Amino acid sequence: MRPIPPAPFPPRWEGGALRWGFGAGALRPPQTPKPLRPAPRRWGRGWGWGQHHTLNAGIQACPQTGLHPLGLGFGLGPARVYNRRILHEVGGMRVHWPGDADFPSPAAWDEFVEASPHGHLLQSWAWGEFKGRFGWRPLRLAVSEGGRLVGVGQALVRRLPYRNLAYVPRGPVFDPEGPAGDVLLQALHEAARRSGAMALKVEPPWPDGPDAGGWWRARRFVPTAQTIQPRRTIVVDLRPEEEAILAQMKPKWRYNVRLAARKDVTVRQGTAADLPAFYALLQETGRRDGFAVHSPAYYEAAYSLFSPSGRVAFLLAEYQGQVLGGLMAFAFGQQAIYMYGASSNRERQRMPNHLLQWEAMRWAKARGCTGYDLWGIPDLAPDSPSAALGGVERFKAGFGGQAVRYAGAFDYVYSPLVYHAFNWVWRRRRATARRARSGAGEAAEE
Repeated sequence: MRPIPPAPFPPRWEGGALRWGFGAGALRPPQTPKPLRPAPRRWGRGWGWGQHHTLNAGIQACPQTGLHPLGLGFGLGPARVYNRRILHEVGGMRVHWPGDADFPSPAAWDEFVEASPHGHLLQSWAWGEFKGRFGWRPLRLAVSEGGRLVGVGQALVRRLPYRNLAYVPRGPVFDPEGPAGDVLLQALHEAARRSGAMALKVEPPWPDGPDAGGWWRARRFVPTAQTIQPRRTIVVDLRPEEEAILAQMKPKWRYNVRLAARKDVTVRQGTAADLPAFYALLQETGRRDGFAVHSPAYYEAAYSLFSPSGRVAFLLAEYQGQVLGGLMAFAFGQQAIYMYGASSNRERQRMPNHLLQWEAMRWAKARGCTGYDLWGIPDLAPDSPSAALGGVERFKAGFGGQAVRYAGAFDYVYSPLVYHAFNWVWRRRRATARRARSGAGEAAEE
């Protein structure tokens, strides 16, 4: 493993004496990125509060992020000025920044992520566009060698009261045995700092193991219990024939799949016109099982962004014209993920949810997927007093899949005080949410 290469023009501390003053940031539009060169020396007119990570109120907007140091403030100390690009070409590898003429197209990005053994839906281009509509800003970087992509990373930046959070869900995507990961990680650090991040959080798609986090700890990331994605899940193997997949289910689940068909429950692909009915079911399920539901626009965006490529299955279970249940599952690469589900209180004895999951597996298998991820079960030790199967886990485990545990989350902290305050608030909110979700039923959205 080659060491992390030094930046061509590392950031400098400008000034050198304590200064004070009041200043307002200049509102200047983003400009076209210029060739790599050292950052000019600029003397600020005081400190200012703003979205940019530097508080120097005299610096123009970052051409990569379009953020401005806007506002009034007071403080002491020098201003830190970053170059427009800290990393461009290192050891035969090229870093591609947003706005570059040779930045990968959405199709090229997805092709690389899908082909990678560490690729995941949450690193797809469409997922970044999806989350970008609901409070997150996608920030993408790529690394190529010899004209061939060797690593990509999609961070989602969330604006918070004092600093932002840069979060890489199920990524970044690279070969941990090669040097591309270090180059990509250094570029992600610079992009995160430019975005005003207090920390860079990653949740790699690597399975858990004795030294699953060793790669990240060696690069000064710290493990954290504050995860965003579920750490444990159940994955059904879709490689066998359909009868063999049914045979690996628990007998009651296999019986319920066939019972639903005998009791005249049918499953069909929904359309955009069916989204209001699906949302009504989500609200009904949320009231019954005690969990919050996103806005209608959230599910509409998920469907509209993934349906043109055929990567979403929007399935509805019906009986005599009544919609009894629905789900959205997404296929990306060789894996399909069940992400959103809902069920009615009516006709539950007809077992529509079992048939829905089976039809989603058949859809994923027909697309060439080898695994069907049921997306999340509680991360409890087998001997824990709370490890008895709850409603959600019992329902998912019945389909005969294997439990998979990921390596977890790792944080690189830039602003310790803000970071620890944020984590304290996060823990309190997650505890409240867990109490609200206690007793969730089989159709709860994960």
